[in-house]
Amino acid sequence: MGTKVSDHILERLRAWGVDQVFGYPGDGINGLLAAWGRAEDQPRFIQSRHEEMSAFEAVGYAKFSGRIGVCAATSGPGAIHLLNGLYDAKLDHVPVLAIVGQTDRTAMGGSYQQEVDLHTLYKDVASEFVETVTVPEQLPNVLDRAIRTAYARRCPTALIIPGDVQELDYAPPTHEFKMVPSSLGMSDYTATPTDEALRRAADVLNAGDKVAVLVGQGAAGAVAEVQEVAELLGAGVAKALLGKDVLSDELPYVTGPIGLLGSRPSYELMRDCDTLLTIGSSFPYTQFMPEFGKARGVQIDIDPHMIGMRYPYEVNLVGDARATLQRLIPLLKAEGRGREWYDTVCANVKRWHETMERRAGLSADPINPEYVARALDPLLPDDAIITADSGSVANWYARHITMRPGMRGSLSGTLATMGPGVPYAIGAKFAHPDRPVVALVGDGAMQMNGLTEMITAAKYRDRWSDPRLVVAVWNNQDLNQVTWEMRAMEGAPSFLPSQELPDVQYAAFARSLGLTGIRVEKPEDVEAGWRAALAADGPVVIEFLTDPAVPPIPPHATWEQMQATAASVLKGDADRGSVLKQGLKAKVQEFLPGRQKQ
Repeated sequence: MGTKVSDHILERLRAWGVDQVFGYPGDGINGLLAAWGRAEDQPRFIQSRHEEMSAFEAVGYAKFSGRIGVCAATSGPGAIHLLNGLYDAKLDHVPVLAIVGQTDRTAMGGSYQQEVDLHTLYKDVASEFVETVTVPEQLPNVLDRAIRTAYARRCPTALIIPGDVQELDYAPPTHEFKMVPSSLGMSDYTATPTDEALRRAADVLNAGDKVAVLVGQGAAGAVAEVQEVAELLGAGVAKALLGKDVLSDELPYVTGPIGLLGSRPSYELMRDCDTLLTIGSSFPYTQFMPEFGKARGVQIDIDPHMIGMRYPYEVNLVGDARATLQRLIPLLKAEGRGREWYDTVCANVKRWHETMERRAGLSADPINPEYVARALDPLLPDDAIITADSGSVANWYARHITMRPGMRGSLSGTLATMGPGVPYAIGAKFAHPDRPVVALVGDGAMQMNGLTEMITAAKYRDRWSDPRLVVAVWNNQDLNQVTWEMRAMEGAPSFLPSQELPDVQYAAFARSLGLTGIRVEKPEDVEAGWRAALAADGPVVIEFLTDPAVPPIPPHATWEQMQATAASVLKGDADRGSVLKQGLKAKVQEFLPGRQKQ
């Protein structure tokens, strides 16, 4: 039998170094599935429980491997299910390729079963490149171009392949008119700004007395350079959440996360600085940046499309972070700078760590959710990968997990969708089967996506040389982040019909799959629970019964704002007594001296 189009697609994926494809079967890709059988499952087909999870797993794989993530699904319904994960890739700038089926060409336009106008549907999410393959000669060009574009633009791309096309004999493009040949591979490349632009940037930075640096995921390849710049300029460094693993939180001038989920020293850094250097970040919340006109600004970003946004920067440097900083550093001047600003930043960081320790130590009913994250922090292995879901658990990840050199972490940064915590972790395990992975998940996200994907974890546990995959669930029976947003932003008490969650036995569900399940109901058992989970020989679900009344207080919250929230709670919140008590206790910790215990 000759080579079919479907055979060639898998062959070309292997040539690009694709080791696995995250997918779910359906008759729209039957031709591809048959080719997988002929190819002896190379690249490996990783079966999720739902196509959305396949896309999230591809995103997690790409985030933690630096390689393209590939997902596959059938026509209409399967292709639609991929969309949320693909939008997560689009908004977080992650290279992902989606391969989806379509009804046969003879039926297209006939309102056929499962027929959806996929080209139109995907035109936004895969706006950089989406193509429908109608004849074999379009390959390999469209596949190669989809992969190159995903890498070059750091985005999702898509190929739509009708079912009958998958079954056609493959014929390469010929040497004639209106044929488009292709070739494999693309070299590494480096973009840097002009000498004149670098000189102007250096002038701005050298003139500053109170320099703040903001880093995002685009600075990940420039760790040493960012540290050198910070130390030359006596600067504090704040981190957007997607850049949380860029710099070690053990550095005394690293102020931690910025924004609503951020730290007080990051808020103070931006409020009081006179110069801002942003590296590889498109942090969107302008209100957490310096006041307009108060600070001069320089931005470094590799993408001209994303440069010059969020703040009125004086100099916008288009270039790779590491290469640009290497050329900028010789132009920066350390002499003549006092240490007052640097010492203030470091003191603010030290005070914040003490505040967080006190907050985590506060009593709650039954367990303080901050203590759950705080107790995990010193137990994390040096090579751990941490994923966090959206919701209040993202606050505890942002504020209590200390990133050390070698550790990795991520979440849905820009889309902030619920549900990627567990599939991200599974994708991370396929990217690094020899490393431990910990997923931090709220009970809402666990009910939405996480429970079923534990079946996937059970299915593939033997593929991972380090079997540790720990899924931690904050079980508070509340969609907690939205509950607090309603209280703080809408002035409304919690609306129980939308916010209250059923109590699910998460640990028992894990045990029903043959996995380890641990349920922690008392604060004195938290640390032992974590130790048992990290020592288990395979995937674990550990659930903690946490108090929904503990507030994720924004770093800039004033007493007046706290009073406004309290007023909304008093309107009729079902948990108003506990909410007021916990909120007051948490806020007070910012004003206590030293290392007092509560």
